[in-house]
Amino acid sequence: MSGSGATPGPGSSPAACRFAHYFVLCGIDADSGLEPDELAVLYQWLEADRHGKSQDAANTTSGENFDQSPLRRTFKSKVLAHYPQNIEWNPFDQDAVNMLCMPKGLSFRTQTDTRDPQFHSFIITREDGSRTYGFVLTFYEEVTSKPICTAMQTLYQMHNAEHSSSVYASSSCSMDSLASSIDEGDTTSLLKLQRYNSYDISRDTLYVSKSICLITPLPFMQACKKFLIQLYMAVTSQQPPPLPLESYIHNILYEVPLPPPGRSLKFYGVYEPVICQRPGPNELPLSDYPLREAFELLGLENLVQVFTCVLLEMQILLYSQDYQRLMTVAEGITTLLFPFQWQHVYVPILPASLLHFLDAPVPYLMGLQSKEGTDRSKLELPQEANLCFVDIDNHFIELPEEFPQFPNKVDFIQELSEVLFQFGIPPEGSLHSSENATKLKNLVLKDLVNDKKNGNVSANNISMYELLKGNETIARLQALAKRTGVTVEKMDLPASLGEKEKDLKLQCEEAELRDYQLNVQLREVFANRFTQMFADYEAFVIQTAQDMESWLTNREQMQNFDKASFLSDQPEPYLPFLSRFIETQMFATFIDNKIMSQWEEKDPLLRVFDSRIEKIRLYNVRAPTLRTSIYQKCSTLKEAAQSIEQRLMKMDHTAIHPHLLDMKIGQGKYEQGFFPKLQSDVLATGPSNNNRWVSRSATTQRRKERLRQHSEHVGLDNDLREKYMQEARSLGKNLRQPKLSDLSPAVIAQTNWKFVEGLLKECRMKTKRMLVEKMGHEAVELGHGEANITGLEENTLIASLCDLLERIWSHGLQVKQGKSALWSHLIQFQDREEKQEHLAESPVALGPERRKSDSGVMLPTLRVSLIQDMRHIQNMSEIKTDVGRARAWIRLSLEKKLLSQHLKQLLSNQPLTKKLYKRYAFLRCEEEREQFLYHLLSLNAVDYFCFTSVFTTIMIPYRSVIIPIKKLSNAIITSNPWICVSGELGDTGVMPIPKNLLEMTFECQNLGKLTTVQIGHDNSGLLAKWLVDCVMVRNEITGHTYRFPCGRWLGKGIDDGSLERILIGELMASAADEDLVKQCRTPPQQKSPTTARRLSITSLTGKNPKPNAGQIQEGIGEAVNNIVKHFHKPEKERGSLTVLLCGENGLVAALEQVFHHGFKSARIFHKNVFIWDFIERAVAYFETTDQILDNEDDVLIQKSSCKTFCHYVNAINTAPRNIGKDGKFQILVCLGTRDRLLPQWIPLLAECPAITRMYEESALLRDHMTVNSLIRILQTIQDFTIVLEGSLIKGVDV
Repeated sequence: MSGSGATPGPGSSPAACRFAHYFVLCGIDADSGLEPDELAVLYQWLEADRHGKSQDAANTTSGENFDQSPLRRTFKSKVLAHYPQNIEWNPFDQDAVNMLCMPKGLSFRTQTDTRDPQFHSFIITREDGSRTYGFVLTFYEEVTSKPICTAMQTLYQMHNAEHSSSVYASSSCSMDSLASSIDEGDTTSLLKLQRYNSYDISRDTLYVSKSICLITPLPFMQACKKFLIQLYMAVTSQQPPPLPLESYIHNILYEVPLPPPGRSLKFYGVYEPVICQRPGPNELPLSDYPLREAFELLGLENLVQVFTCVLLEMQILLYSQDYQRLMTVAEGITTLLFPFQWQHVYVPILPASLLHFLDAPVPYLMGLQSKEGTDRSKLELPQEANLCFVDIDNHFIELPEEFPQFPNKVDFIQELSEVLFQFGIPPEGSLHSSENATKLKNLVLKDLVNDKKNGNVSANNISMYELLKGNETIARLQALAKRTGVTVEKMDLPASLGEKEKDLKLQCEEAELRDYQLNVQLREVFANRFTQMFADYEAFVIQTAQDMESWLTNREQMQNFDKASFLSDQPEPYLPFLSRFIETQMFATFIDNKIMSQWEEKDPLLRVFDSRIEKIRLYNVRAPTLRTSIYQKCSTLKEAAQSIEQRLMKMDHTAIHPHLLDMKIGQGKYEQGFFPKLQSDVLATGPSNNNRWVSRSATTQRRKERLRQHSEHVGLDNDLREKYMQEARSLGKNLRQPKLSDLSPAVIAQTNWKFVEGLLKECRMKTKRMLVEKMGHEAVELGHGEANITGLEENTLIASLCDLLERIWSHGLQVKQGKSALWSHLIQFQDREEKQEHLAESPVALGPERRKSDSGVMLPTLRVSLIQDMRHIQNMSEIKTDVGRARAWIRLSLEKKLLSQHLKQLLSNQPLTKKLYKRYAFLRCEEEREQFLYHLLSLNAVDYFCFTSVFTTIMIPYRSVIIPIKKLSNAIITSNPWICVSGELGDTGVMPIPKNLLEMTFECQNLGKLTTVQIGHDNSGLLAKWLVDCVMVRNEITGHTYRFPCGRWLGKGIDDGSLERILIGELMASAADEDLVKQCRTPPQQKSPTTARRLSITSLTGKNPKPNAGQIQEGIGEAVNNIVKHFHKPEKERGSLTVLLCGENGLVAALEQVFHHGFKSARIFHKNVFIWDFIERAVAYFETTDQILDNEDDVLIQKSSCKTFCHYVNAINTAPRNIGKDGKFQILVCLGTRDRLLPQWIPLLAECPAITRMYEESALLRDHMTVNSLIRILQTIQDFTIVLEGSLIKGVDV
């Protein structure tokens, strides 16, 4: 071995490239004897605390939990030895390792129990997010210590005495109850119970669990498992191993390097070589957990659903009896996230003592070991509104409500099932696949029998298809094959490989190779989805900062991704998922890494992802701007599988063989069935001789050192930078990882405090984001119709607000009731309030003063009542669950601008809050709670329609009031009035108004935002004329009040003779707005002044100053401009087109001004003249004359224009509606706009002789230039498809 450099000490640099960092032995400490597991005691104390029991009650049983037989209790395990003592950059965390090696503590067995070895792995995530992996084999060893056997016997005697007395006590009640209590265990019979409850020192042999564990920097699960199993075999076999065990352990700790990226490595276990391989720098990162198992355990459909929940950062709880299953599923799913990484709490194996972590009001991915025979319903989880519960053993998942599907899910599942099918795995999974103990036992036997050198192993795989025959799944597989066009010949793959093996010895088992290939192919399919979905993400990254320091300091204030543009570029079906995904922490971190890559080395995952996008661009000719939802399959499956096979065919590196160490004579003595006491002096330090990889690593270490010093000189102060980096990365992540070791109540309190701070920060960020989005859009459009952020984006933000409120309400809950903590609090509040209401009529917070108008008629006050809003929700039969009700209630309160006020009222009932919540709960932290309510109050500054727009099919009570102008109108009318209210979602149809009753209530299906009211009467009786000021309509659930200004007469022979009018609505500011304005002391938002509805030029008041020609032209430009803008918005954001056409500053009003300008409004024979009169004159002229023009074509065009014009006017005149002359003009303009005819009609009218009689010389219509510019302006809206609201053109047939 050549190579120079100083001899590395025990903890010196080369350890960075070592395959394993530590070897650990855990088990019973014979000196300290049997100690009850303190953590289990603490856990019971916490549980008692959670259920509000007194702690003393918990304590009496916890230490010696008598209800369980001693063999079933947990006792304290210890780390008996670990080598080396410490490595500086991966310090040994004794508590965490002990807890995760033996999550349940020690367990005892007797010779009658099964004692198969169990393999599991674990992960320790440090606070900076870096990970260390542990691989553990637990087996049973005979207890030789006399004191421990005696202690167990004593415990049994105490237990039996205790148990028999309790049985006698209960025997007075019927025997049935005893029998039933015994039957509760799955198959527990009385005999079995007696057998469990006995340990007799003279008759029984006692066994106790012991664990051997390797701790490694990278997850080489298969290799570590093989190594540990060989160690175990050496302990149990009848012949001693070839070398003392120390040799093998020393070898793996100090002489086996990590394989370099893209290479494979062979090292030696006790009996046979072990191989491992590592992906190259441009391949997907290392993942050694077999995805086959994850897919078999969950089934394809379920796995994709859980994967979607993980992407959307919900709370994911895995549940299984088997620790290794928990790890396999957790690691499998997080592996598939590439190029993203899970950013929140990640504890795939949650030790019993840490159960209180399920209280964490943050996204988490945790695994919980289920006790044998316990039912899911017995599991009390603090919050379930946003929980994805995965019961691995029973093949069953519970999903949160309202969660979007993964884009192209059907095609995606189809593509994955084709890959699974080629490997003979049914897409629905198979339940009994896991690494259970029996499989391990067989593995051990098989390894002893078979040396794997004769190639006979692969035969098992060739017969896989035969094995599947007669299996119910094969029928399904064959059906699938027909559907997908997969041919079954592919199943011969193992056979052909088997032949190859004769020439080229495959270095690993066939099954293992297939697992590797399946892993990489499935991961490629997942990675390909993201590469397709985010192929042009770079175009939307916002790079603002000049240098890293300024970027890090302003990170919170900055938008780093243009979400709106990105979404507008995506295919419609993807939006529900993508709009939520781009709000997650994992996406934010991904974009942060992209921005950071300007200044520092690219994150490895990002580098691989970017290179894949480059590749797509090279191969793909499609313009990157065109997003398509056509499903594109993964094309790299073959190469991926081949590169793995090549690495496993030919070993790149072989580690040094284990060799005899310099041990004292008589040490390393072999005793069958017992793990030897290892020689610590030889294992504490590495070898003294240098070898290749040591020197290689030393030079890389030196290079790193130089770089580090350089960056310290160049960059900002390292500590400061690290602080910034941590802050930037932890943005929005309140607590990355629970500390596994220290569990004093003080630490738990501090953790909860972190949660409270985190929730408050999240609330601040979310409300700010909602305001900025909404106001940003409103500012752009100030004064142009109404503003709206995309319905989709708004929905995403509101859904995440609902989720936040649920998490706040479930933090520190004493006892959980129902899935929604918020709704259960509301219900209890409602019960208390209703009881008090019965005792005394409770004072209700009254709404705004009654809305008065000139006439004194008004809308009665709407009560502001939390309980009333709850009743509205309870009456909605569409909503079936508590979580749904809570969300609907939040939406309603937000729309009514009462969310903060309602929650304040809810929390003002302090006895109730104290009863429901523990002291540390967020809702009992006074100051934070006030700030939280204040943040929510800020949402009152913007208008949401998040209730009205979501619950479109519910029945809603409305109240309408018609307000006449009393001074000028008859007090009583004799005719029969009617009204029809229309909104964005429909209309009420014509409803008669009871005579002389100006107010009525009616119920109909949600109309959405209200747009128009048609009002009219039948002109019967003597007092038929009616002067209406306005109509008010209110939605009685949301409290939204609309005003429909009129200011005109309804009646024959007065005004323009109209018996019905179409009124355009405007939303009135709510009381909450008025309050907010008072509180904020800022001027209210500007609105266009609400003048009474345009009056005819010759109408009531001749006082209004007439607009001049310039103002009129400006008005036309503005009106057309608003319509153009309307169509340039995404469809979901557009406001009401009716308002832009017929509203106050709409197109009809602007054209009326044009036609009124210079109109000779003198009364002809004392009769008012209207624009419509001019139009009818023009029609009469066109119908009687054929104009003569020079050019033939022009004649034809002109003729057809005249023809359509006359046809439209006549259709309006003959329509079965009693519309007045101004109303008819409005219909003509609307139809002309819709059918793109206005620009042809205007020149006809300007040329017609009637114009000279009815208009003065100076009129705009008689000025050629003005008419031409008007035509040009109107032509700009010809590109758009204009759909008119039914109420505008009802009954007009063109």
